[in-house]
Amino acid sequence: MTVQPTGEFERTPGGAVLMDGIRLRGEIIAGLRATIEAAGSPAVCLATVLVGDDKPSQLYVASKRKLAGEAGMTSRHVGLPATATQAEVEAAVAALAIDPEVHGILCQLPLPDGLDPEPVLALIPPEKDVDGLTERSMGRLVRGLPGHVGCTPLGVMRLLERYGVETKGKRATVIGRSTLTGLPQVLLLGRKGVDATVTLAHSRTTAQDMIDICSQSDIIVACAGQARMITAAHVKPGAAVIDVGVSRTEAGIVGDVDFDAVQAVAGAITPMPRGTGPMTIACLLENTLDAARMLGAFPV
Repeated sequence: MTVQPTGEFERTPGGAVLMDGIRLRGEIIAGLRATIEAAGSPAVCLATVLVGDDKPSQLYVASKRKLAGEAGMTSRHVGLPATATQAEVEAAVAALAIDPEVHGILCQLPLPDGLDPEPVLALIPPEKDVDGLTERSMGRLVRGLPGHVGCTPLGVMRLLERYGVETKGKRATVIGRSTLTGLPQVLLLGRKGVDATVTLAHSRTTAQDMIDICSQSDIIVACAGQARMITAAHVKPGAAVIDVGVSRTEAGIVGDVDFDAVQAVAGAITPMPRGTGPMTIACLLENTLDAARMLGAFPV
């Protein structure tokens, strides 16, 4: 059995450990608050930039700011109208980049049509890139240098750690090759100290190869954005299955994993929702505290 959880955790009807992202998010936020308070509550500031009036983006940014407060951090918000020009958006981010009181910068994506996110992200110093989205942050991850890791792949690693999923000497398959999740996930699982043997699968992997590869894996991270593509046939008994994908269907939002079928085979599984989504925000706040340390604003 791959999964050896520490402590008592909720289980699915099939007996798999339920890797609850909301529970772990709460633990991480409480730990961040305790750390900040123990240091005398110095200001740790997360700045958010939102362009336009997209409702889901507004709700998501509001949630980030609320949880930052629960973690004992301060937040600063810059809201720009959908009519903002490229120059206006870049000016707003550039001002935050040079502000010594701001430690982390998050520019909510996507930007409205007609705006190019790349020049905007390029203005964020790597020390303040708490989303881990810039090419410099990715380069630091590749080179093994200090920097911020993308929040979603880092959240997957935190779930594996918390729920006792062994990685050393294990086989892992990551499905999806986006620079946001898939590629950094491969690097994180294969880096020294984690030591999994990692296979990258993607949309061009044949159906039979996908089954063959996944069914030999101790860990599956599905981040391809294809609804319920991972079935019981893909899963080795006792494996850990982490669902990152999000698809909108007539039945509502579903993940890349057929949860009902897979939970009867897996040793551990993330729910959808309540799995990797909450961990993205938790790791954003974790990165923000690390950013303050990198900038000398918080004790190492």
